[in-house]
Amino acid sequence: MAAPAYVPALVLGMSVVMITLTLFGLSRALVRAAWPERTRVWVVRAAAVLLIGWFAVALALALVGAYEGVGDRPPTIQFGILTPIVIAAVLIWRSDTVARIIDAVPQHWLIGVQVTRALGGLFLLLYVSGLIPGLFAVPAGVGDLATAGLAPVAAYAAARDPHGSARTVLAWNVLGLADFVVAVATGFATGPSPLQLAAFDNPNTLIATFPLVLIPVYLVPLWTILHIASLVKLRRQPAQSRQSAVPGHA
Repeated sequence: MAAPAYVPALVLGMSVVMITLTLFGLSRALVRAAWPERTRVWVVRAAAVLLIGWFAVALALALVGAYEGVGDRPPTIQFGILTPIVIAAVLIWRSDTVARIIDAVPQHWLIGVQVTRALGGLFLLLYVSGLIPGLFAVPAGVGDLATAGLAPVAAYAAARDPHGSARTVLAWNVLGLADFVVAVATGFATGPSPLQLAAFDNPNTLIATFPLVLIPVYLVPLWTILHIASLVKLRRQPAQSRQSAVPGHA
């Protein structure tokens, strides 16, 4: 079963948009935080190498069918989902430079950029076309659209009142992460593998093949990392002890 012709353009286009927005937002944040130009350029270039390199690897693995589900073989897509999230979480936990980057990037940007989650509406279109099962498409698509639709609301609240909006920001992040948990769970439940529990008459094969697989193995981890950064920033917000500071600078 092949994806409609418009799907590769949407998925690849959104991947490029997310890379561009992330690098642009990072650069702008470091400029506003008055990071020295040499340090700022190094950080942005390193981020570009990581994001583009990660995308190239994800694309290559998708094209060779590394994540395609088979009924009698354990799934492999979880490695594409979890590996970048774990690496990013370790960096956020252990790297002082990453911590200072999170301090410098505005909370409203970390939230607002996730309007791009509206791409999840694609799942609903594919469900209506009979190409993916509703057990996966409906909760995943509705959850993404809800998260994307509420992102401007939460971002505005964070920009207007950083401290007073803490509950709103927390609730929005919980919603966005819960959407991913449900989507991954229903993806496994409906995809061909020994873990499949439903949708045997219309298995969820497209989600593990190019181009749709780039959503769970690239865009979902990237959006999840932004959620983690937002929550870490929210937790550290009251202290404000190192906000926008650069190593070696007051």
